[in-house]
Amino acid sequence: MGVSRLDVLYRKLLLTKLFIQGWGKPDDLKRIFELRKIVGNREKCKELVPKDYPVFIDKVEDQSDCKIHNGYFISPLEHIVPGILPSESIKARFQFIVPKKWKNHKPVCIHLAGTGDHFFWKRRTLMARPMIKEAGMASLLLENPYYGYRKPKEQVRSSLRNVSDLFVMGAALILESAVLLHWLEREDYWPLGMTGISMGGHMASLAVTNWPKPIPLIPCLSWTTASNVFTTGVLSKAVNWRELEKQYAMHSVYEQEIIRMLEYCGVDSFKMGQEFLKSSLDTLSGLDLSTDILGLHSPERDRMGMRTSALHSRAGEGANGQDHDHGLDQMLSSVNMQHTNKGTWRQRQSLHTESLDFMKGVMDECTHIANFSVPLDPSLIILIQAKEDAYIPRTGVRSLQEIWPGCEVRYLNGGHVSAYLFKQGLFRQAIYDAYDRYLEKYSNT
Repeated sequence: MGVSRLDVLYRKLLLTKLFIQGWGKPDDLKRIFELRKIVGNREKCKELVPKDYPVFIDKVEDQSDCKIHNGYFISPLEHIVPGILPSESIKARFQFIVPKKWKNHKPVCIHLAGTGDHFFWKRRTLMARPMIKEAGMASLLLENPYYGYRKPKEQVRSSLRNVSDLFVMGAALILESAVLLHWLEREDYWPLGMTGISMGGHMASLAVTNWPKPIPLIPCLSWTTASNVFTTGVLSKAVNWRELEKQYAMHSVYEQEIIRMLEYCGVDSFKMGQEFLKSSLDTLSGLDLSTDILGLHSPERDRMGMRTSALHSRAGEGANGQDHDHGLDQMLSSVNMQHTNKGTWRQRQSLHTESLDFMKGVMDECTHIANFSVPLDPSLIILIQAKEDAYIPRTGVRSLQEIWPGCEVRYLNGGHVSAYLFKQGLFRQAIYDAYDRYLEKYSNT
C-alpha cells in the first residue's frame, strides 16, 4: 500500500519547522523519563491524582441544543514535577458540552486535541455538536498544553520548540485526563470514554492505560508509537535535524546518560536494532576486514574527526610551506582531499543515523503504548486507521492488535488528511459502537 499524495502535498505547503531549539534540557528529559516509569504502571499512577482533585466551572453558555460549561484546574504535573510545564500551560482549560435533554443515561466522551487543534472550535463543530444531535452524548474538550490558551508566548503556532515538549505534553494529558474522569464520576455522568484524532488519539490511548476501570477508547488516525511519525513519516521532513545533530554531537550527556535511562526494548525498539548490528559485527569479527573497509566508524571517533578536521587542515597548510616536490604535493593533496571529503560525508551520515536512533529511542520510551499498562478491557477499543496514511507509518512497528489483543482496528481508504476532512462521521460511529459495546457488557455491574 502506497502513501497518500495529498498527505505529502499538504506537508510541503506547511513551512514551519519542529524542535527548532533541539532536544530540550537534559534534566527535563531525565525527570520526564523517571515520571514515565510511574505513569506507565497503572497501580503506581492511580496514586498520583486524588479522586477529589479540584475542578472549577467559571462560565456557562446557553445554546439552543446544549449548554457549554467552561472550566479549568491546575495541571497535576505542576505539583508532581514542578517547573517542567511552561507558565502558560499550568492552568488546564476545558469546555464541557452537555445536551439539554439526555436520551438515555448521561454518557460523556473526552476529546483530546490533534496536532494544530488550538482552542475548542474544531472539535466542538466537527464532533461535539453532531454527537449531541445524533446520540445525545456530551463531550468534554480539553485544551492541550502548548496549544491555544496554554501556548507559550515564544512558540510559533503548533511548532513545539523542543523534543522534550512533546513528552511534557503527554505526561500532563495523562494526569489531566484522570482529573476529568474522576470529576465526571463525582458528577454522576456515565458511561465515560475517550477519543482523539491523530496526536489526540495517541494521547487518549496513553491516558486510558492508567484508568483503573473498563472504558471505551476510540483513537482515530493514530497507532502504537510516535517514533515513526518523526523519523520516517512526512513530519520527519519538518524536524530541525541540523540542530538536533549538532546538540547530540556536542553534549555527551545524551549518549552517556540519557540513552541508559531508556527502558523500552520491544522487537521494534532501537535497542534491538543495535543488538542486531552488534551480533552482525561479532559474526564478521573473524574475517580480515577493517572497520574502514566496512564503512563503520565509532561515534567517538567520528565526532572527534568532525571537531578536529579544521585543525588538521590548517596544520597541513603550514607543512606545505616547505620546499618539497610540487607535483608530489599536488598529487598527495588531491588524494587527501578525496579521502577527507569521503570521511566527512561518512561522519555526517553516521551522526544523522545516531540522531535518528536517539530520536526513536526517546520517542518510544515516552510514547510507545507497549511501555504502558494494557487497558483493562481491550474489547472496548476501536481504532480507525487510514490505509495510505503518510503521517502515521505502520511499517516496522508492532501492531496494536499484538499489544492490545481483543481490540478492533477499522481501516479507511485514503490518507491522513482526507480522512480528517471527510470521515468524521465514521469516527463518531465508532464512538457510538464502542459505547454500545460497553453498555452490553457492563450496564448491570
